[in-house]
Amino acid sequence: MKRGFEIVFWMLGGALVLFLVVPLVKMVGALDVATARKFLSDLEVYHSILLTLRCALWATILGFVTGVPLGYLLAKRPFPFRNLVQAAVDLPVVVPHTAAGIALLMVFGRHFFGGKLFSAFGISFVGTEAGIVIAMTFVSAPFLINAARDAFSGVPVRVEQVARTLGASPAQVFYRVSLPLALRGIFSGALLMWARGISEFGAVIILTYHPMVTPVLIFERFEAYGLKFAYPIAALLVLICLALFSLFRFLASRRGKKP
Repeated sequence: MKRGFEIVFWMLGGALVLFLVVPLVKMVGALDVATARKFLSDLEVYHSILLTLRCALWATILGFVTGVPLGYLLAKRPFPFRNLVQAAVDLPVVVPHTAAGIALLMVFGRHFFGGKLFSAFGISFVGTEAGIVIAMTFVSAPFLINAARDAFSGVPVRVEQVARTLGASPAQVFYRVSLPLALRGIFSGALLMWARGISEFGAVIILTYHPMVTPVLIFERFEAYGLKFAYPIAALLVLICLALFSLFRFLASRRGKKP
């Protein structure tokens, strides 16, 4: 009976894994070396991939600088309306991303208060890399914030209290105790945020159609020329992301094994 129960679970889980993996394997497997070289030599594709990776990295850095402190407060400090703040953090995950793009446009557009405020400093968000960065940050920051909150929640309060009794200031406890112990979980969240930023389409296309990130370029090539001209770009992006993702995971695992 117990064996049959596990078999059912393996069948259900295996079906889902196949559903997730087979389309990607099919798409990447259809890409040959000559086609990959041809599309990588296309300057529009090349610049689009670099733009996507760069903007996702900037979004992740922005999310790290602002999201880690917020995750720490959500995990360690009771404060009024904490549940409301947590709900606000999770909101971008459930909002359709085209709607998120419109919402961002109505704040950071040229004729709205956010756009006018930043224009005084020479910063524009419509049709610029800055717009891509804030769109990616908006939709992907919850992954890092929630990972940071969970990581800090796993840091034993007693360890922090011992550091305080030994004379450490709150800042020293954070930087020397809490952050190092939570860093691996935060890194996983940052990696997820980076990956989610790379895949963003809806909010970016509303706020910043040009310059084109790779998901927008894939959509444009598919609309204009069909599948033959769209799938190689998608396959290249998947391969690049897979290689970078695997490298970061490998480095994180090696760091976790060090004493």
